[in-house]
Amino acid sequence: MRVLIVDTALGACSAAVVEDGRLLGLRTELMTKGHQERLAGMTRDAVADAGGGFGALDRIGVTVGPGSFTGLRVGMAFAQGLGAALDRPVVGVSTLDALVASVEAGGLVAAVIDARRGQVYARLFRDGVALGVAEALPLDVALERILEAAAGAAPTLVGSGVQILRETFPDRLGDAVLEPLAAPTPEALAGLTAAADPANALPRPLYLRAPDATPPSRLPGQPRPPAAS
Repeated sequence: MRVLIVDTALGACSAAVVEDGRLLGLRTELMTKGHQERLAGMTRDAVADAGGGFGALDRIGVTVGPGSFTGLRVGMAFAQGLGAALDRPVVGVSTLDALVASVEAGGLVAAVIDARRGQVYARLFRDGVALGVAEALPLDVALERILEAAAGAAPTLVGSGVQILRETFPDRLGDAVLEPLAAPTPEALAGLTAAADPANALPRPLYLRAPDATPPSRLPGQPRPPAAS
């Protein structure tokens, strides 16, 4: 199966074509904003490198979060528009699941993404099987859950949340294997995309908390409310 991967959820903008585990075309840049301006051209170039054109694609996979609110919307809108134009299924892939699939590790693996405001987005896996749902957790709660689930063994932590946990708790991680990936690998995303059931893995955003931005308190041109006396 030949799949196109679109990833704009975390610290990179990536487009890749992967066929049966073989990376055929890749364009990726580390960035936290500007995905909208770069994604279409990167996708065009990745598909051109792979050969066969867009018509050779069987499926499109896109990261659905958790991650950047703006980045998620850019990637999903692009992927769904392209899927509609090509009449190809579009599959949503969790960034946490893809981070775990990006490392070769047994035992306990914790995907952790820096969520700012003293939190990480986290999900724990043991031998590739999820131990629970994805959650937004305070740093201390996330660490305690990881250590408790590890039960004395050395866990593997993967994702952008590794750095903040390491800085906040420099003496608590012990022999843990740390993989501070900025984004999942294209191969991991492609594998999850190919294995997913398009009827169930819908390209819908996975938001684990409300956005930082708030709506304006008044409309443009509307007078300010009188100050309290």
